[in-house]
Amino acid sequence: MEMTGARILIESLLREGVEHIFGYAGATICPAVDALKEHPEIGYTLVRTEQNAGHMASGYARVSGRVGVCMVTSGPGATNLITGVATAYMDSIPMVAITGQVPSSLLGRDIFQEVDITGAVTPFTKHNYLVKDAARLPQVVKEAFYLASTGRPGPVLIDVPIDVQEQLVEDPDFPESVSIRGYKPSVRGNDLQIKRVAEAISQSRQPVICAGGGVWLADAQAELVELAERYAIPVVKTMMGLSVLPTDHPLNLGMIGAHGNRCANKALAKSDLLIMVGSRVADRAIISPEEIQRRMATIHIDVDPAEIGKNMQAAIPLVGDVKVILQQLLALEVPAPDAAEWRERLKGYRRAELDREFPRREGSVFPGTVMRKLGRRLDDNAVVCVDVGQNQIFACKYLPQKHGRLLTSGGLGTMGYALPAAVGVKVAQPERQTVVICGDGSFQMAMNELSAIRRAGMDIKIVLFRNHVLGLVHQIQKTAPYHGPFGVDLDGSPDFAAIAAAYGIPSLTADDEDKLDETLDRFLAVKGSCILICEVSPDVGTTD
Repeated sequence: MEMTGARILIESLLREGVEHIFGYAGATICPAVDALKEHPEIGYTLVRTEQNAGHMASGYARVSGRVGVCMVTSGPGATNLITGVATAYMDSIPMVAITGQVPSSLLGRDIFQEVDITGAVTPFTKHNYLVKDAARLPQVVKEAFYLASTGRPGPVLIDVPIDVQEQLVEDPDFPESVSIRGYKPSVRGNDLQIKRVAEAISQSRQPVICAGGGVWLADAQAELVELAERYAIPVVKTMMGLSVLPTDHPLNLGMIGAHGNRCANKALAKSDLLIMVGSRVADRAIISPEEIQRRMATIHIDVDPAEIGKNMQAAIPLVGDVKVILQQLLALEVPAPDAAEWRERLKGYRRAELDREFPRREGSVFPGTVMRKLGRRLDDNAVVCVDVGQNQIFACKYLPQKHGRLLTSGGLGTMGYALPAAVGVKVAQPERQTVVICGDGSFQMAMNELSAIRRAGMDIKIVLFRNHVLGLVHQIQKTAPYHGPFGVDLDGSPDFAAIAAAYGIPSLTADDEDKLDETLDRFLAVKGSCILICEVSPDVGTTD
């Protein structure tokens, strides 16, 4: 049987179980896009800018547990995708990105729409391929999916010149398995280290578990909750670990870090044993790693050995799959730590935080109030996609978590992430309630994807905080050593209600807290998508 490279590529994707592709067509990817016509079992979402293909694939991957796939053309199509790839890399999202390329015989000649995309993305992909022989495509695709989804997940890029897509191959060989020399991710934790971890937990008096995004990536949230409950250990979360425990869980202390909850940060500071699970120990979560290392014993569990010791030395390092390691720990019978007094002290911190009253301003609503009231109304398993900026901080601190997911760009901090990520969520799980939280700055970076929402008839509820400035930058500029806010006024922003109407999407406005309950009920009751425009004072900060 003779097949073109394009047909081989699509057949290889089918064999990996791919059900949907997010992409943007162009000349050098046309053969592959054309081959998709023969396979209606693979869905296709046309994005309005290539970066969002990566974000949609990210949202799809994070809720489905499968590898997200995006496909764009060469040159500016590929370079536009770079931010989506880098975002996935920083947050360890399994993704395969496919790019078209100019004819292989013309590579290196700076012809129309040629860029060295494999060279450009090398710093933030797990691996990448430039395919020069269509016969190699089945093996390359097999390896790419294996690399993207095993060990520490991440994006893999496959660059395919147009002549390779058109090349004919006689009886292509599709491998059933893959083995890559030198790539053997650790899965099971070292038994001696497991025993050391168990002993350290038993001997501690003020232990704290810090849950990071690796808990979700390993599908280990049930094991982490079981460990915390068995030994009654309080849990703090990084931004990427949010929603591992519901807000009202007695062991949940909230989010740590520069923008975290006071309660969680106090627990971290006063602990005598910090158990980090699937966390990068990034600067926004652990502000002073040297101080933490000096003051308390630390355990670091992660699948990526490069993360352990990178930002903070661990007293007990433990490399392996988080789910497997937690199961190993749970299989041991060890005495629970004597930490009743510690837990009682933390309860007081947490109670004061949850009971906190927010300020009110006439003609506007306070974001924390909106988050608190909205969260109580959402489905138990709702997915909330949060953008970057003040809206992100308010959502992470004050949105009540149940048993759903909170998705955001934590590592790269990519504005415009939430809306396309929500599209990916809806493609993966159409019946799951999906909400977007964004600011008027981040919304304008992705509002063209309202086209994708309208095209698919999706039900996505969008909460838009309109304060007429780039809020977080405005807040930073008001502090020393800056002389005052500059270059952050969103002058020229459109009428968002008119924009929504142009896409056939209704909108509501919230500018009175006395009517906020009624407005939120109307907002969530709308059939299909809706935008809630919340008027927020530009002077409101995340510390208010």
